[in-house]
Parts: sequence; structure tokens; C-alpha cells
Amino acid sequence: MNSLRPPPPFPPLSLPPSGNLPSQSIAQDPSLTPNPPSAANKYAAEFAAFQKADSENPNTHGSIVFTGSSSIRLWKTLAADFPNLRVINRGFGGSTSTETLQHYDLLIKPHRPRQVVIYVGSNDISRGATPADVLKTLASLFDRIHADFPNAKISYISNAPNPKRWSMVEQFKTINATVHSWTQQRPYLDFIDVFPKMLGPDNLPLPDIFVSDNLHMNPKGYAIWKEIVFPHLLPEPSAN
Repeated sequence: MNSLRPPPPFPPLSLPPSGNLPSQSIAQDPSLTPNPPSAANKYAAEFAAFQKADSENPNTHGSIVFTGSSSIRLWKTLAADFPNLRVINRGFGGSTSTETLQHYDLLIKPHRPRQVVIYVGSNDISRGATPADVLKTLASLFDRIHADFPNAKISYISNAPNPKRWSMVEQFKTINATVHSWTQQRPYLDFIDVFPKMLGPDNLPLPDIFVSDNLHMNPKGYAIWKEIVFPHLLPEPSAN
């Protein structure tokens, strides 16, 4: 009988001058350094709310966990948008890919999810990270989830266009294209491309789907996400 073989390493990314993505998994990557302890204090209120919710509703195993930055946190209609699915919102505002990885044991692991939906990366770029930096951390996050939950589906929502960060759009596209390429080799990895539907005929972000900061979405923007995301979500397991 053939033994179960681990998935191939993430392919290297050629991005001068930032270097290549690591071929090793997170367990083999001693260079990854978490954010300083102050990061936990930054999100203390949000994390306390997550812990309170978990204690009040401990039966979340097998659910779909949405996590990432404020576009997930502000998706207030998430449960209502997917009423026949057990979805959990664990987005925390302003977060980066490194912070999502750092707080994995709080955000994702306790729920033993059947699927994890992740939106993160643009805040990293806005704080000076390169696409290679983001992709390195995403590779480690995906490895971590898959090691703990090999049957779980991991869905990455593409970095979205918005007027405020339009000058960074090429970096967002690099991250999106690379993660999409990874899905060709890893069947458990899924790419949800919200980017095209958020553009108008002029190939610029639709002006009427954002709140006044030109960064976060209004209900019209979330309606677009709902339509695109839903086909990617796993149905509830059969009771039989």
C-alpha cells in the first residue's frame, strides 16, 4: 500500500530584489519571526470578544472560519448571507498576514474547521512589506492549516482593488497571481477572485461600493463578495 506523501513544496517566486519564497514548510523555517508582543495588546479587545464567543458557543468544530483583516471583520452580514452554513467571523481590523499566522491558535485551530477563508495581504503592503514577504508568510500559514487539518479546504480571497490603495495594485496582482498558481498543485487550496467584479468599465475600482474612506466596502461591495464567495463554500456535511 502506498504511503501518503506530503504535498510538493510551494514553488519559488522570482521577484527581484526581494528573493525567493521558501521551499520548506513552517516547521522548517526558523527565520519566521512573529510580530512583537505589543501586537497582541493592539487587538486585545477583539481577541477577548473571540474568546468570549468561543466559550459561549463551544460547538464550532467543522465550521467555516473566515479570518483576515478588516474587510472580513466588517462583514457584519456574514452569517445572514450564508444562512444554511455554519460560518464564524474571526477577522480583526488592520491585521497583516504575519499577525494572522501569529494568532493562528486563537483564530483558527480551536474550531477544527472544514474550511478556512482568508483575506489578508494588502495591509502588509501598505506597511512596506513586499509581495515576496507576504507570500512567504501565506505559504507558512497554508502549511500550518493543512498540517493540522489535512481534509480542510483553504480558500484565499484575492487582494481587492480599492481607490485608496490603487497605487499598490501591481503588488496586489503579484500576490493574487502567485496564490492562484499554487492552487494548480495543491487541490486543497482554493483561490476566490473578487478583483474583476470590483472594477468598472474603465478598469478602475467601482466608485459606489466603498464607504467614505475609499478603502472599506459598503453593503453594495459585500453583495459582490457574497455572490462570488458562495460557490466556493463547502456545504454542511450530511447527517447520515
